[in-house]
Amino acid sequence: MSREFLLPDLGEGLTEAEIVAWLVAPGDTIVIDQAVVEVESAKSVVELPSPYGGVVASLFGEPGQIIHAGQVLLTVTDPAGSDAPATAPTAAPAATPTAVAASEGSGAVLIGYGTTESTRPPRRVAAGRFGGASAASVPVAAPTDAAQTTEPVRSEPARSEPVRSEPARSEPAASTSTGSASTGTLDPARRSPVVSPIVRRLARDNGFDASTLIGSGQNDLVLRSDVEEYIRGRTVSATSTPTSAPTPTSAPVPASTTPATRNDGSAAIRIPISGLRKVVSARLTTSRQEIPEATIWLDVDATALFAARDQLLQATGERFSVTALIARFVLSGLRQFPELNSSVDTASQEILQHSVVNLGIAAQTSRGLMVPVIHDAHAMSTRQLRDSLAELVARSADGTFAPSALTGGTFTLNNFGSLGVDGSAAIINHPEAAILGIGRMIERPWVVNHELAVRTVVELSMVFDHRVCDGGTAAGFLTYVARCIENPVSLLADL
Repeated sequence: MSREFLLPDLGEGLTEAEIVAWLVAPGDTIVIDQAVVEVESAKSVVELPSPYGGVVASLFGEPGQIIHAGQVLLTVTDPAGSDAPATAPTAAPAATPTAVAASEGSGAVLIGYGTTESTRPPRRVAAGRFGGASAASVPVAAPTDAAQTTEPVRSEPARSEPVRSEPARSEPAASTSTGSASTGTLDPARRSPVVSPIVRRLARDNGFDASTLIGSGQNDLVLRSDVEEYIRGRTVSATSTPTSAPTPTSAPVPASTTPATRNDGSAAIRIPISGLRKVVSARLTTSRQEIPEATIWLDVDATALFAARDQLLQATGERFSVTALIARFVLSGLRQFPELNSSVDTASQEILQHSVVNLGIAAQTSRGLMVPVIHDAHAMSTRQLRDSLAELVARSADGTFAPSALTGGTFTLNNFGSLGVDGSAAIINHPEAAILGIGRMIERPWVVNHELAVRTVVELSMVFDHRVCDGGTAAGFLTYVARCIENPVSLLADL
């Protein structure tokens, strides 16, 4: 008997996902709740567990292919009937994937989220749907350290995992059928980590597998710039390689000037807007079109903040990041100015002032810009807030957040100082009403008690929805946070 595993409803209005990698191959024996495929929706990358146990008969779809909810992912047969040929997928059954999973004894409340772990074997990436040459089309998604950290003054410590040793990039390649670029050569035997589906698709559209390149990112992570550089290098190599002499009967061929063969490296590259980039683009566009925003900024002396952090370390033996302390000040400020913890219902022309603070933390991950949310941050102690921030930083390395962690935000904190800039007129994370940006913290000349001194200064940038409040409210909130940074003890009056 053959049973079909359908792509389930991914929630949050998502109806499609991209296959990242198959974790099984036809002929493999699997158990209930075993992860069989890794897919990427517009929210996150998840591994889907099978609601059935048995022998994998067929896989439907290749890495990089878009599939829709209700579409067949794979078919599973009983072990006794594994010798029978796999049949084509039939029409989707009336039962939902969740109901089917429950009837078969699966521990999945919703397939892909909250499954049991007891029967799940170690993660393994299959060689490919058809084996052989197609094995190169299955990249392994590996975590990296390319995410933006939330510590303004120093980067996160390096991870402890070992780094694979690779030959120097300047050495000539041993042998390759497609040429080489400055970022490395194509080696079908290697598997470099490739996290971004855009990078995988760009390489696939140009006829090679991105995971066979030597990436320039952390732990050989293949970046989009690596793929683009290899494509340019291959184009230049193809146009500059001398051809064999023409036969007496052949006519001279004029040099081609099409963008695909120009030797100046200026050929255009088309990159599809899909997945997370598509969602981010739509949300930012909506924010710009709908929200009448205004921006204010303020330079703040943060010297006392660093002193307070050091005192906390001495008193408790625990480290508190500067970002965690500023987040504490922001939560206190939102209690003083609740108008900024709001959203606008354009349909009813009403301002919704939220009773809880779900603090979003803008993070530059390997998948792109994401805003994971600390829910009920207003009810947390400073220690709990610090721990929640540290967890978000760890997950930002590969951008694997649960869908629930990316929704429900009411106010966003953006630490663009870790990118090395002082300020930014950020775009509000729609449908929120405000976003606070933290610039880099550097030593600058500062006047203290009518004398020039060297102080640690940070620029705060505040962008707010002018429909929700006027400039006086936004300025009051910004100066409140600034006062807490300049004199952290002043927060005690509001606790």
